[in-house]
Amino acid sequence: MKAMFGHVNSRSLNAFCARIVATSSTLSRVASAASRVFLHASCLLVTSLASAPSLAAGRGIWIASEELAALPAQGPAWENLLAAAALPVDRPNLSDQEDPVNVRVLANALVFARTGDETRRARVVQACRAVIGTEAGGRTLALGRELLAYVVAADLVGLPPEDDRRFRDWLRVVRAKELHGRTLVSTHEKRPNNWGLHAGASRMAVAAYLGDRVDLDRAAHVLRGWLGDRSAWSGFRFGKLWWQSAPDEPVGVNPKGATKQGHSIDGVLPDDQRRAGPFAWPAPRTNYTWGALQGAFAQAVILDRAGYDVWSWQDRALLRAVRWLQEEAQQPARGDDGWILHVVNFHYGTSFPAPVPAQPGKNVGFTDWTHEPSRRAARR
Repeated sequence: MKAMFGHVNSRSLNAFCARIVATSSTLSRVASAASRVFLHASCLLVTSLASAPSLAAGRGIWIASEELAALPAQGPAWENLLAAAALPVDRPNLSDQEDPVNVRVLANALVFARTGDETRRARVVQACRAVIGTEAGGRTLALGRELLAYVVAADLVGLPPEDDRRFRDWLRVVRAKELHGRTLVSTHEKRPNNWGLHAGASRMAVAAYLGDRVDLDRAAHVLRGWLGDRSAWSGFRFGKLWWQSAPDEPVGVNPKGATKQGHSIDGVLPDDQRRAGPFAWPAPRTNYTWGALQGAFAQAVILDRAGYDVWSWQDRALLRAVRWLQEEAQQPARGDDGWILHVVNFHYGTSFPAPVPAQPGKNVGFTDWTHEPSRRAARR
């Protein structure tokens, strides 16, 4: 991975800063001395940013190639991965929130990282070229769902220098691009539901790829706020508060021990559960909750790789959210949500029934292979 601000010319930066420092001679002696100290320190900071390593260096945004090299190249999970990698990837479309090409591209990157098959890498490189600009006309829900897999794939294969430069330049633009009045960042920071969670996952992947620790840290605060720590972030705009345990202080995940009318709502995602209607028991079903958790768990994996203790936040809120759906609401993960359970079991040591092979999700997938139990045992 290239450095943060990887295409800034450090020599030009130093020359520019030197010219600024030189102009300070027109100030008074005291002011001039103070200015020189401040400007010199600023230039050192900017220059150090230009050479700072990527946040993913050596660890990977999602997983490291070294870890993949130790995984089995056989079995149903591997065969499922190979089958996905063989599907067409030539027409990626970030404006289509149901486009499956994103996870197919990820599948090719995973196969390349495991086998070294250059034809798989070439497919990823071509897809990363073709995807640029396809966000036009779409919404941030589509961009949030789709973008993550391309960034992870690019991280795994290592794009050629010119492609990497172009990809990075576009990532800087696309995360701030307005789509129907919203950007990826504003969606993450305002929408406490599946929209914001998918947007946050792609935002974090972009920040990690670019080596943007400042934006990654801000995004981490947003997730922590969504998990229930309102001191970390409270800028969300909530919908109906029917499922909130404390309507005056709404959160993305209800706190530990929360109840309503004698029923546990500990771990409920109120702003997605509301899509099923007002509070009732048995809890009405909705697919929005698991869809939101696809974004939330993707964020958590990225933050974990970057060194954040995300799995423990707010009394292990992510685990509590899964427990409520699986056990209290009797709404187990199915279909393209099944990959989440492999991540839960891997990081929390639980034993939720998890499908093998697992259908990839809307944003990532193949965790039945990448997060299989033997790898957890090796980490201990």
